[in-house]
Amino acid sequence: MALTGIQIFKLLPKTNCGECGVPTCLAFAMNLASGKAELDACPYVSEESKALLAEASAPPIRPLTVGYGDTAVKIGGETVLFRHEKTFYNPPGLAALLTDDTDPKVIEQKCQRYMAYQYERVGLNLRPELIALKCVTGDGAKFTQAAKQVLQSGDFSLILMSEDPAVMKPAVEAIGNYNPLIYAATPDNFEAMGDLAKEAACPLGVKAGDIDGLMALTQKLSDMGLKDLILDSGSRTVKQSFVDSVAIRRAALMAQNRTLGFPTIAFPCEITDNLAMQTAIAAGLIAKYAGIVVLSDFEGSVVFPLLLERLNIYTDPQRPMTVTQGVYDINGPDENSPVLITSNFSLTYFIVSGEIEASRIPSWLMIMDTEGLSVLTAWAAGKFVGDAVGMFVKKSGISEKVKHQSLIIPGYAAAIMGDLEEELPGWNVTIGPREAAHIPKFLKEYKVA
Repeated sequence: MALTGIQIFKLLPKTNCGECGVPTCLAFAMNLASGKAELDACPYVSEESKALLAEASAPPIRPLTVGYGDTAVKIGGETVLFRHEKTFYNPPGLAALLTDDTDPKVIEQKCQRYMAYQYERVGLNLRPELIALKCVTGDGAKFTQAAKQVLQSGDFSLILMSEDPAVMKPAVEAIGNYNPLIYAATPDNFEAMGDLAKEAACPLGVKAGDIDGLMALTQKLSDMGLKDLILDSGSRTVKQSFVDSVAIRRAALMAQNRTLGFPTIAFPCEITDNLAMQTAIAAGLIAKYAGIVVLSDFEGSVVFPLLLERLNIYTDPQRPMTVTQGVYDINGPDENSPVLITSNFSLTYFIVSGEIEASRIPSWLMIMDTEGLSVLTAWAAGKFVGDAVGMFVKKSGISEKVKHQSLIIPGYAAAIMGDLEEELPGWNVTIGPREAAHIPKFLKEYKVA
């Protein structure tokens, strides 16, 4: 059972050194108890206390990693049922299903096609990360060769799917250093699969017929010393998949059921053959609360909306995405180039900077810290107003980069023009477009005063 803040405090060194990021050991203990801090943040806690506190400070859903390199997927580690309570931390991985009877050239072609599904949004590269390789031949050599082919054909991490330990063993021995997910341990094979996962130090998928069977199975595997488990309740209908996913999350968080305190994997590809329907099911399971979602294929019309949904859900609702305040050069500006200003909301920055790049006009883009608010919202909140903008312009160093005193403000901030001109005497302030899409035309016609 989890310890209270006072119980945790008794096990801490009580130095009040502040090196953990909070001023007192009591405050740190309270953060540990509420899941807001990690025990490793305390540099002076004893090894004995660490052992006692490990259980108390561990997240209710164990975090783990599937795969390697840039496509490694960290899942689990969640502490709340609803993102507005705090936030969700580790976005689910998206996987496409391949089988080991597929021609190697087709595997290569599909992997290359899947690699093309990468999208830049607000400075992030959104892409699917996983290939789920299913053994349908029953031949360990073919399964192993297909796994190697996937790794050679594209930058993906792997889920190895077979319930036969004899088939799984050579594949894991061949590519175990890439940290694949071994799927799946069942009531019939859990000892052999558990030994294989333990020896290879790879995460293990656990499959049962229902949640009760899952709890019994995870307990047996935990007793074997296995910790990195991923749960599959075995449900293969839309309703039951959704119900089980929510029930597992609630049991782990609300009832502190350690046998269900692991991330989950879902298989829309085994619920229906229709890819569009799989996408709809996946969308629901990403929201509630799958750690990995496996589809039968990837297409742009499938991948892009799921990636955007994932990004939106796993963005901290209490902390807007921002970029660093400062002066950004776009298209190689010089001392005669125009100067624009906007807020530090990341979406605003990337849209505006993208349009400036598209115009091919060398420009300076000033980004002012508005605590992540968009221009109109920041103006309404009193954070993007004439005197504040003027002070930022004076301190930004832009005067050292240009020999003119001309500034373009967003069209939605036109109301600040008068106050801004008072704050910046001698500056020529121009009201720019209200919509970013009109920036290229505006810049091509604009003349620096």
